[in-house]
Amino acid sequence: MHQSNIRNFCIIAHIDHGKSTLADRMMEMTSTVEKRDMKSQLLDSMDLEREKGITIKLAPVRMRYKDHDLNLIDTPGHVDFSYEVSRSLAACEGAVLVVDASQGIQAQTLANVYLAIAADLTIIPVLNKVDLPAADVPRVSAEVINLLGCTEDEIIKISAKTGENVPAVLDAVVERITPPKGVADAPTRALIFDSYYDDYRGVILYTRVVDGSIKKGDTIEMLATNAHGLALEVGALNPIMRAEADIATGEIGYIVTNLKTTRDARVGDTVTVRRAHATEQLPGYQHVKPFVYAGFFPVSNEFYQDLKDAVEKLSLSDSALQFEPENSPVLGFGVRIGFLGLLHMDIIRERLEREYNLDLVVTNPSTDYQVTMNNGEEIDIQSASDLPDVTKIKEIREPWISGEIVVPSEYIGAVIQLIVAKRGRQKNLSYIDERALISFEAPLANLLTDFYDQLKSVTSGYGSFNYELSGYQPEDLVRVDFYVAGEMVDALSVMAHRSESQRLGREVVGKLKEVIPRQNFQVSLQAAIGGKFIAREDISAYRKDVTGYLYGGDVSRKKKLLAKQAKGKKRMKRFGKVDIPSEAFTVMLKRD
Repeated sequence: MHQSNIRNFCIIAHIDHGKSTLADRMMEMTSTVEKRDMKSQLLDSMDLEREKGITIKLAPVRMRYKDHDLNLIDTPGHVDFSYEVSRSLAACEGAVLVVDASQGIQAQTLANVYLAIAADLTIIPVLNKVDLPAADVPRVSAEVINLLGCTEDEIIKISAKTGENVPAVLDAVVERITPPKGVADAPTRALIFDSYYDDYRGVILYTRVVDGSIKKGDTIEMLATNAHGLALEVGALNPIMRAEADIATGEIGYIVTNLKTTRDARVGDTVTVRRAHATEQLPGYQHVKPFVYAGFFPVSNEFYQDLKDAVEKLSLSDSALQFEPENSPVLGFGVRIGFLGLLHMDIIRERLEREYNLDLVVTNPSTDYQVTMNNGEEIDIQSASDLPDVTKIKEIREPWISGEIVVPSEYIGAVIQLIVAKRGRQKNLSYIDERALISFEAPLANLLTDFYDQLKSVTSGYGSFNYELSGYQPEDLVRVDFYVAGEMVDALSVMAHRSESQRLGREVVGKLKEVIPRQNFQVSLQAAIGGKFIAREDISAYRKDVTGYLYGGDVSRKKKLLAKQAKGKKRMKRFGKVDIPSEAFTVMLKRD
């Protein structure tokens, strides 16, 4: 198809504003999918996506409408996958911005709009769910006009569920979005905006051809990773794979390769072919670095190999997943995995438990820290137990984020209090009609466990949150260690700011007291920084009445038995082992 008849666009929105439902209606109205094959959220192929109602992996689809090829990319809406979203936007010339007419503009809407404006895309504003009783079309229209500077006539008001006015969106895509402007006889360059591993076919790439073309049988090369492979099959998705002779300039399609892992073909890389070799990469490629880490351990050590195999299989199709073996004196063998964010971690944990039938113990998530030694050496640590000797450390830097929270204006006070409690700094406060946009900076470690839950509870569920990593800042950080019956438990150690360490120590020791069962001897639980103990709780011993069977007699017999019991307890305390249950390793995740 000639480039002038191609339109590449994506749908961007906050979670649950109806992206996937709009994609369903478009496929239905362009007869891309037969009515009998239609099901809701068709592009969300994973069970997990359908249950949570979110898009985890993006999916492209080609539709025919009025003699035009419309290539749609359904993008994930969650902040953890913002790099994938940015690469999808780079593969398009336009974006359909979907805003829920009952909820209005939210944090992720803003983040995606900024990404789209940065990529210089034509934005088509769409108001969805106008058929709901709670829809407030005039107010939300005013918010969109404020944000984009568009006119009232440019906003298309639809209901993706009923299909009302959806053809107007398709017409707007054809009329408003510019066609691709690639050079057909230039050296081939194609952008990888997604890749995944198929058990039977190898690595499959979703690409947008910018210049030239890619044919079946071509020898392909990735310019960033220098990996070579073969294009075993090329074609388009609508939405199932349909093989073709080639993918031409301006088109979006798939390439089945003979590569064995997605690490050879990362998102954002440039594909070229040997017969028309390009040397210049497409801009915007970056190596995605995880910044949330957690230890995954099987409940019993005999399942360690199963866990390792499962994580290796998952990492074939998720190039952002990084892992290394880990050994804990208490939990045994496991793996430490790096994630893009907490949702990413949640999804991987659920997939390991469901798809591979594993019972897992997950340690408290932590972030990475940059340490400068006295001799000038720089090291990166991913868990508190890796921290070198404090006397040799010059400074420790922790990651900070820049965040944006969108809330109705009556909740501003509660949100600012929450930010300050997390050692954050409020930077800016602006208004979009009745909503407030609060910009702030905060240390990532303090937002890892339950910040999102707390935000939802102080704003009655109306607050939405978006963030990006802003850099590393030196802080007065210390390692807080926890001792159970005098033995240090490595897996429980955490990094904390000195000002928060005492409170944290007391809280965790208190929570451990609830989850560690009583023993026949007294068990001490302690929190310490270096050699100084900052908190302590004792779990009292079971008391067996050893004098219960005596009747009368001399009191010295009683004393003799009690002294014997005390001696035994003393010995038990010296040699006894405390069995620490798996819940003890997730005490930080528990809400008070």
